[in-house]
Amino acid sequence: MTLTIADENRVRTITLNRPEALNAFNEALYDATAIAMKEAAQDPEVSVVLLTGAGRAFTAGTDLTEMQAMFTDPDFTFGEYGFNGLIDALAEFPKPFICAVNGVGLGAGATVLGFADLVFMSTEARLKCPFTSLGVAPEAASSYLLPQLLGRQNAAWLLLSSEWVGAEEAKQMGLVWKVCEPEALLPEARRHAELLASRPLASLMAVKRTMTAPLLEEIAAARKRENACFAELLGGAENAEALAEFNQRRA
Repeated sequence: MTLTIADENRVRTITLNRPEALNAFNEALYDATAIAMKEAAQDPEVSVVLLTGAGRAFTAGTDLTEMQAMFTDPDFTFGEYGFNGLIDALAEFPKPFICAVNGVGLGAGATVLGFADLVFMSTEARLKCPFTSLGVAPEAASSYLLPQLLGRQNAAWLLLSSEWVGAEEAKQMGLVWKVCEPEALLPEARRHAELLASRPLASLMAVKRTMTAPLLEEIAAARKRENACFAELLGGAENAEALAEFNQRRA
């Protein structure tokens, strides 16, 4: 099972569950997570969603073996929703969305935080946007959302450098709200989630809607630009070399 879902006190906890692959998103996990977010959006018994990961990673982002297969395997099968379907679900999600970053967050493991209303991060976790090291472009409207959240220079460093950022630095930048010791991460995230979930759902949704509505057009435009750049660079010489090197190391 690539995803586990648990409900308690109107909080739905969604746990990415491919620990053997550092919870990397293959097409099946993208689909499962998109469906889980859509179902939570429609469920009147769910007021808040809390996303975290199993094992030592939050998520390692897109499974690079599958990324390579996208342009080398003529029989590669895309999921029903895939990456873009998950980002659609996050951008449209009408209720409070909290992330508890329990371990490494690579690529989508960092960029999905741009859609979170609150982010909690373990002192032992690290984040990286590895796009330039893979020879590709940003994703998930991060080229718009990260400058909005972090300021131009912090966002530029994250997106251009492909370097790791620790929890305290991520907090100083504004990407993370609270940093917790590993054993306190989920209890602290859940405590805040349950406090929010105790408020009237219609009011929560009204606040979320008024905060996010001004961003939706810019998010869509950023995604269009990013996807065009990504399509242009995917499978290019630098990207092919980086993916081949990764898969050789993995083998």
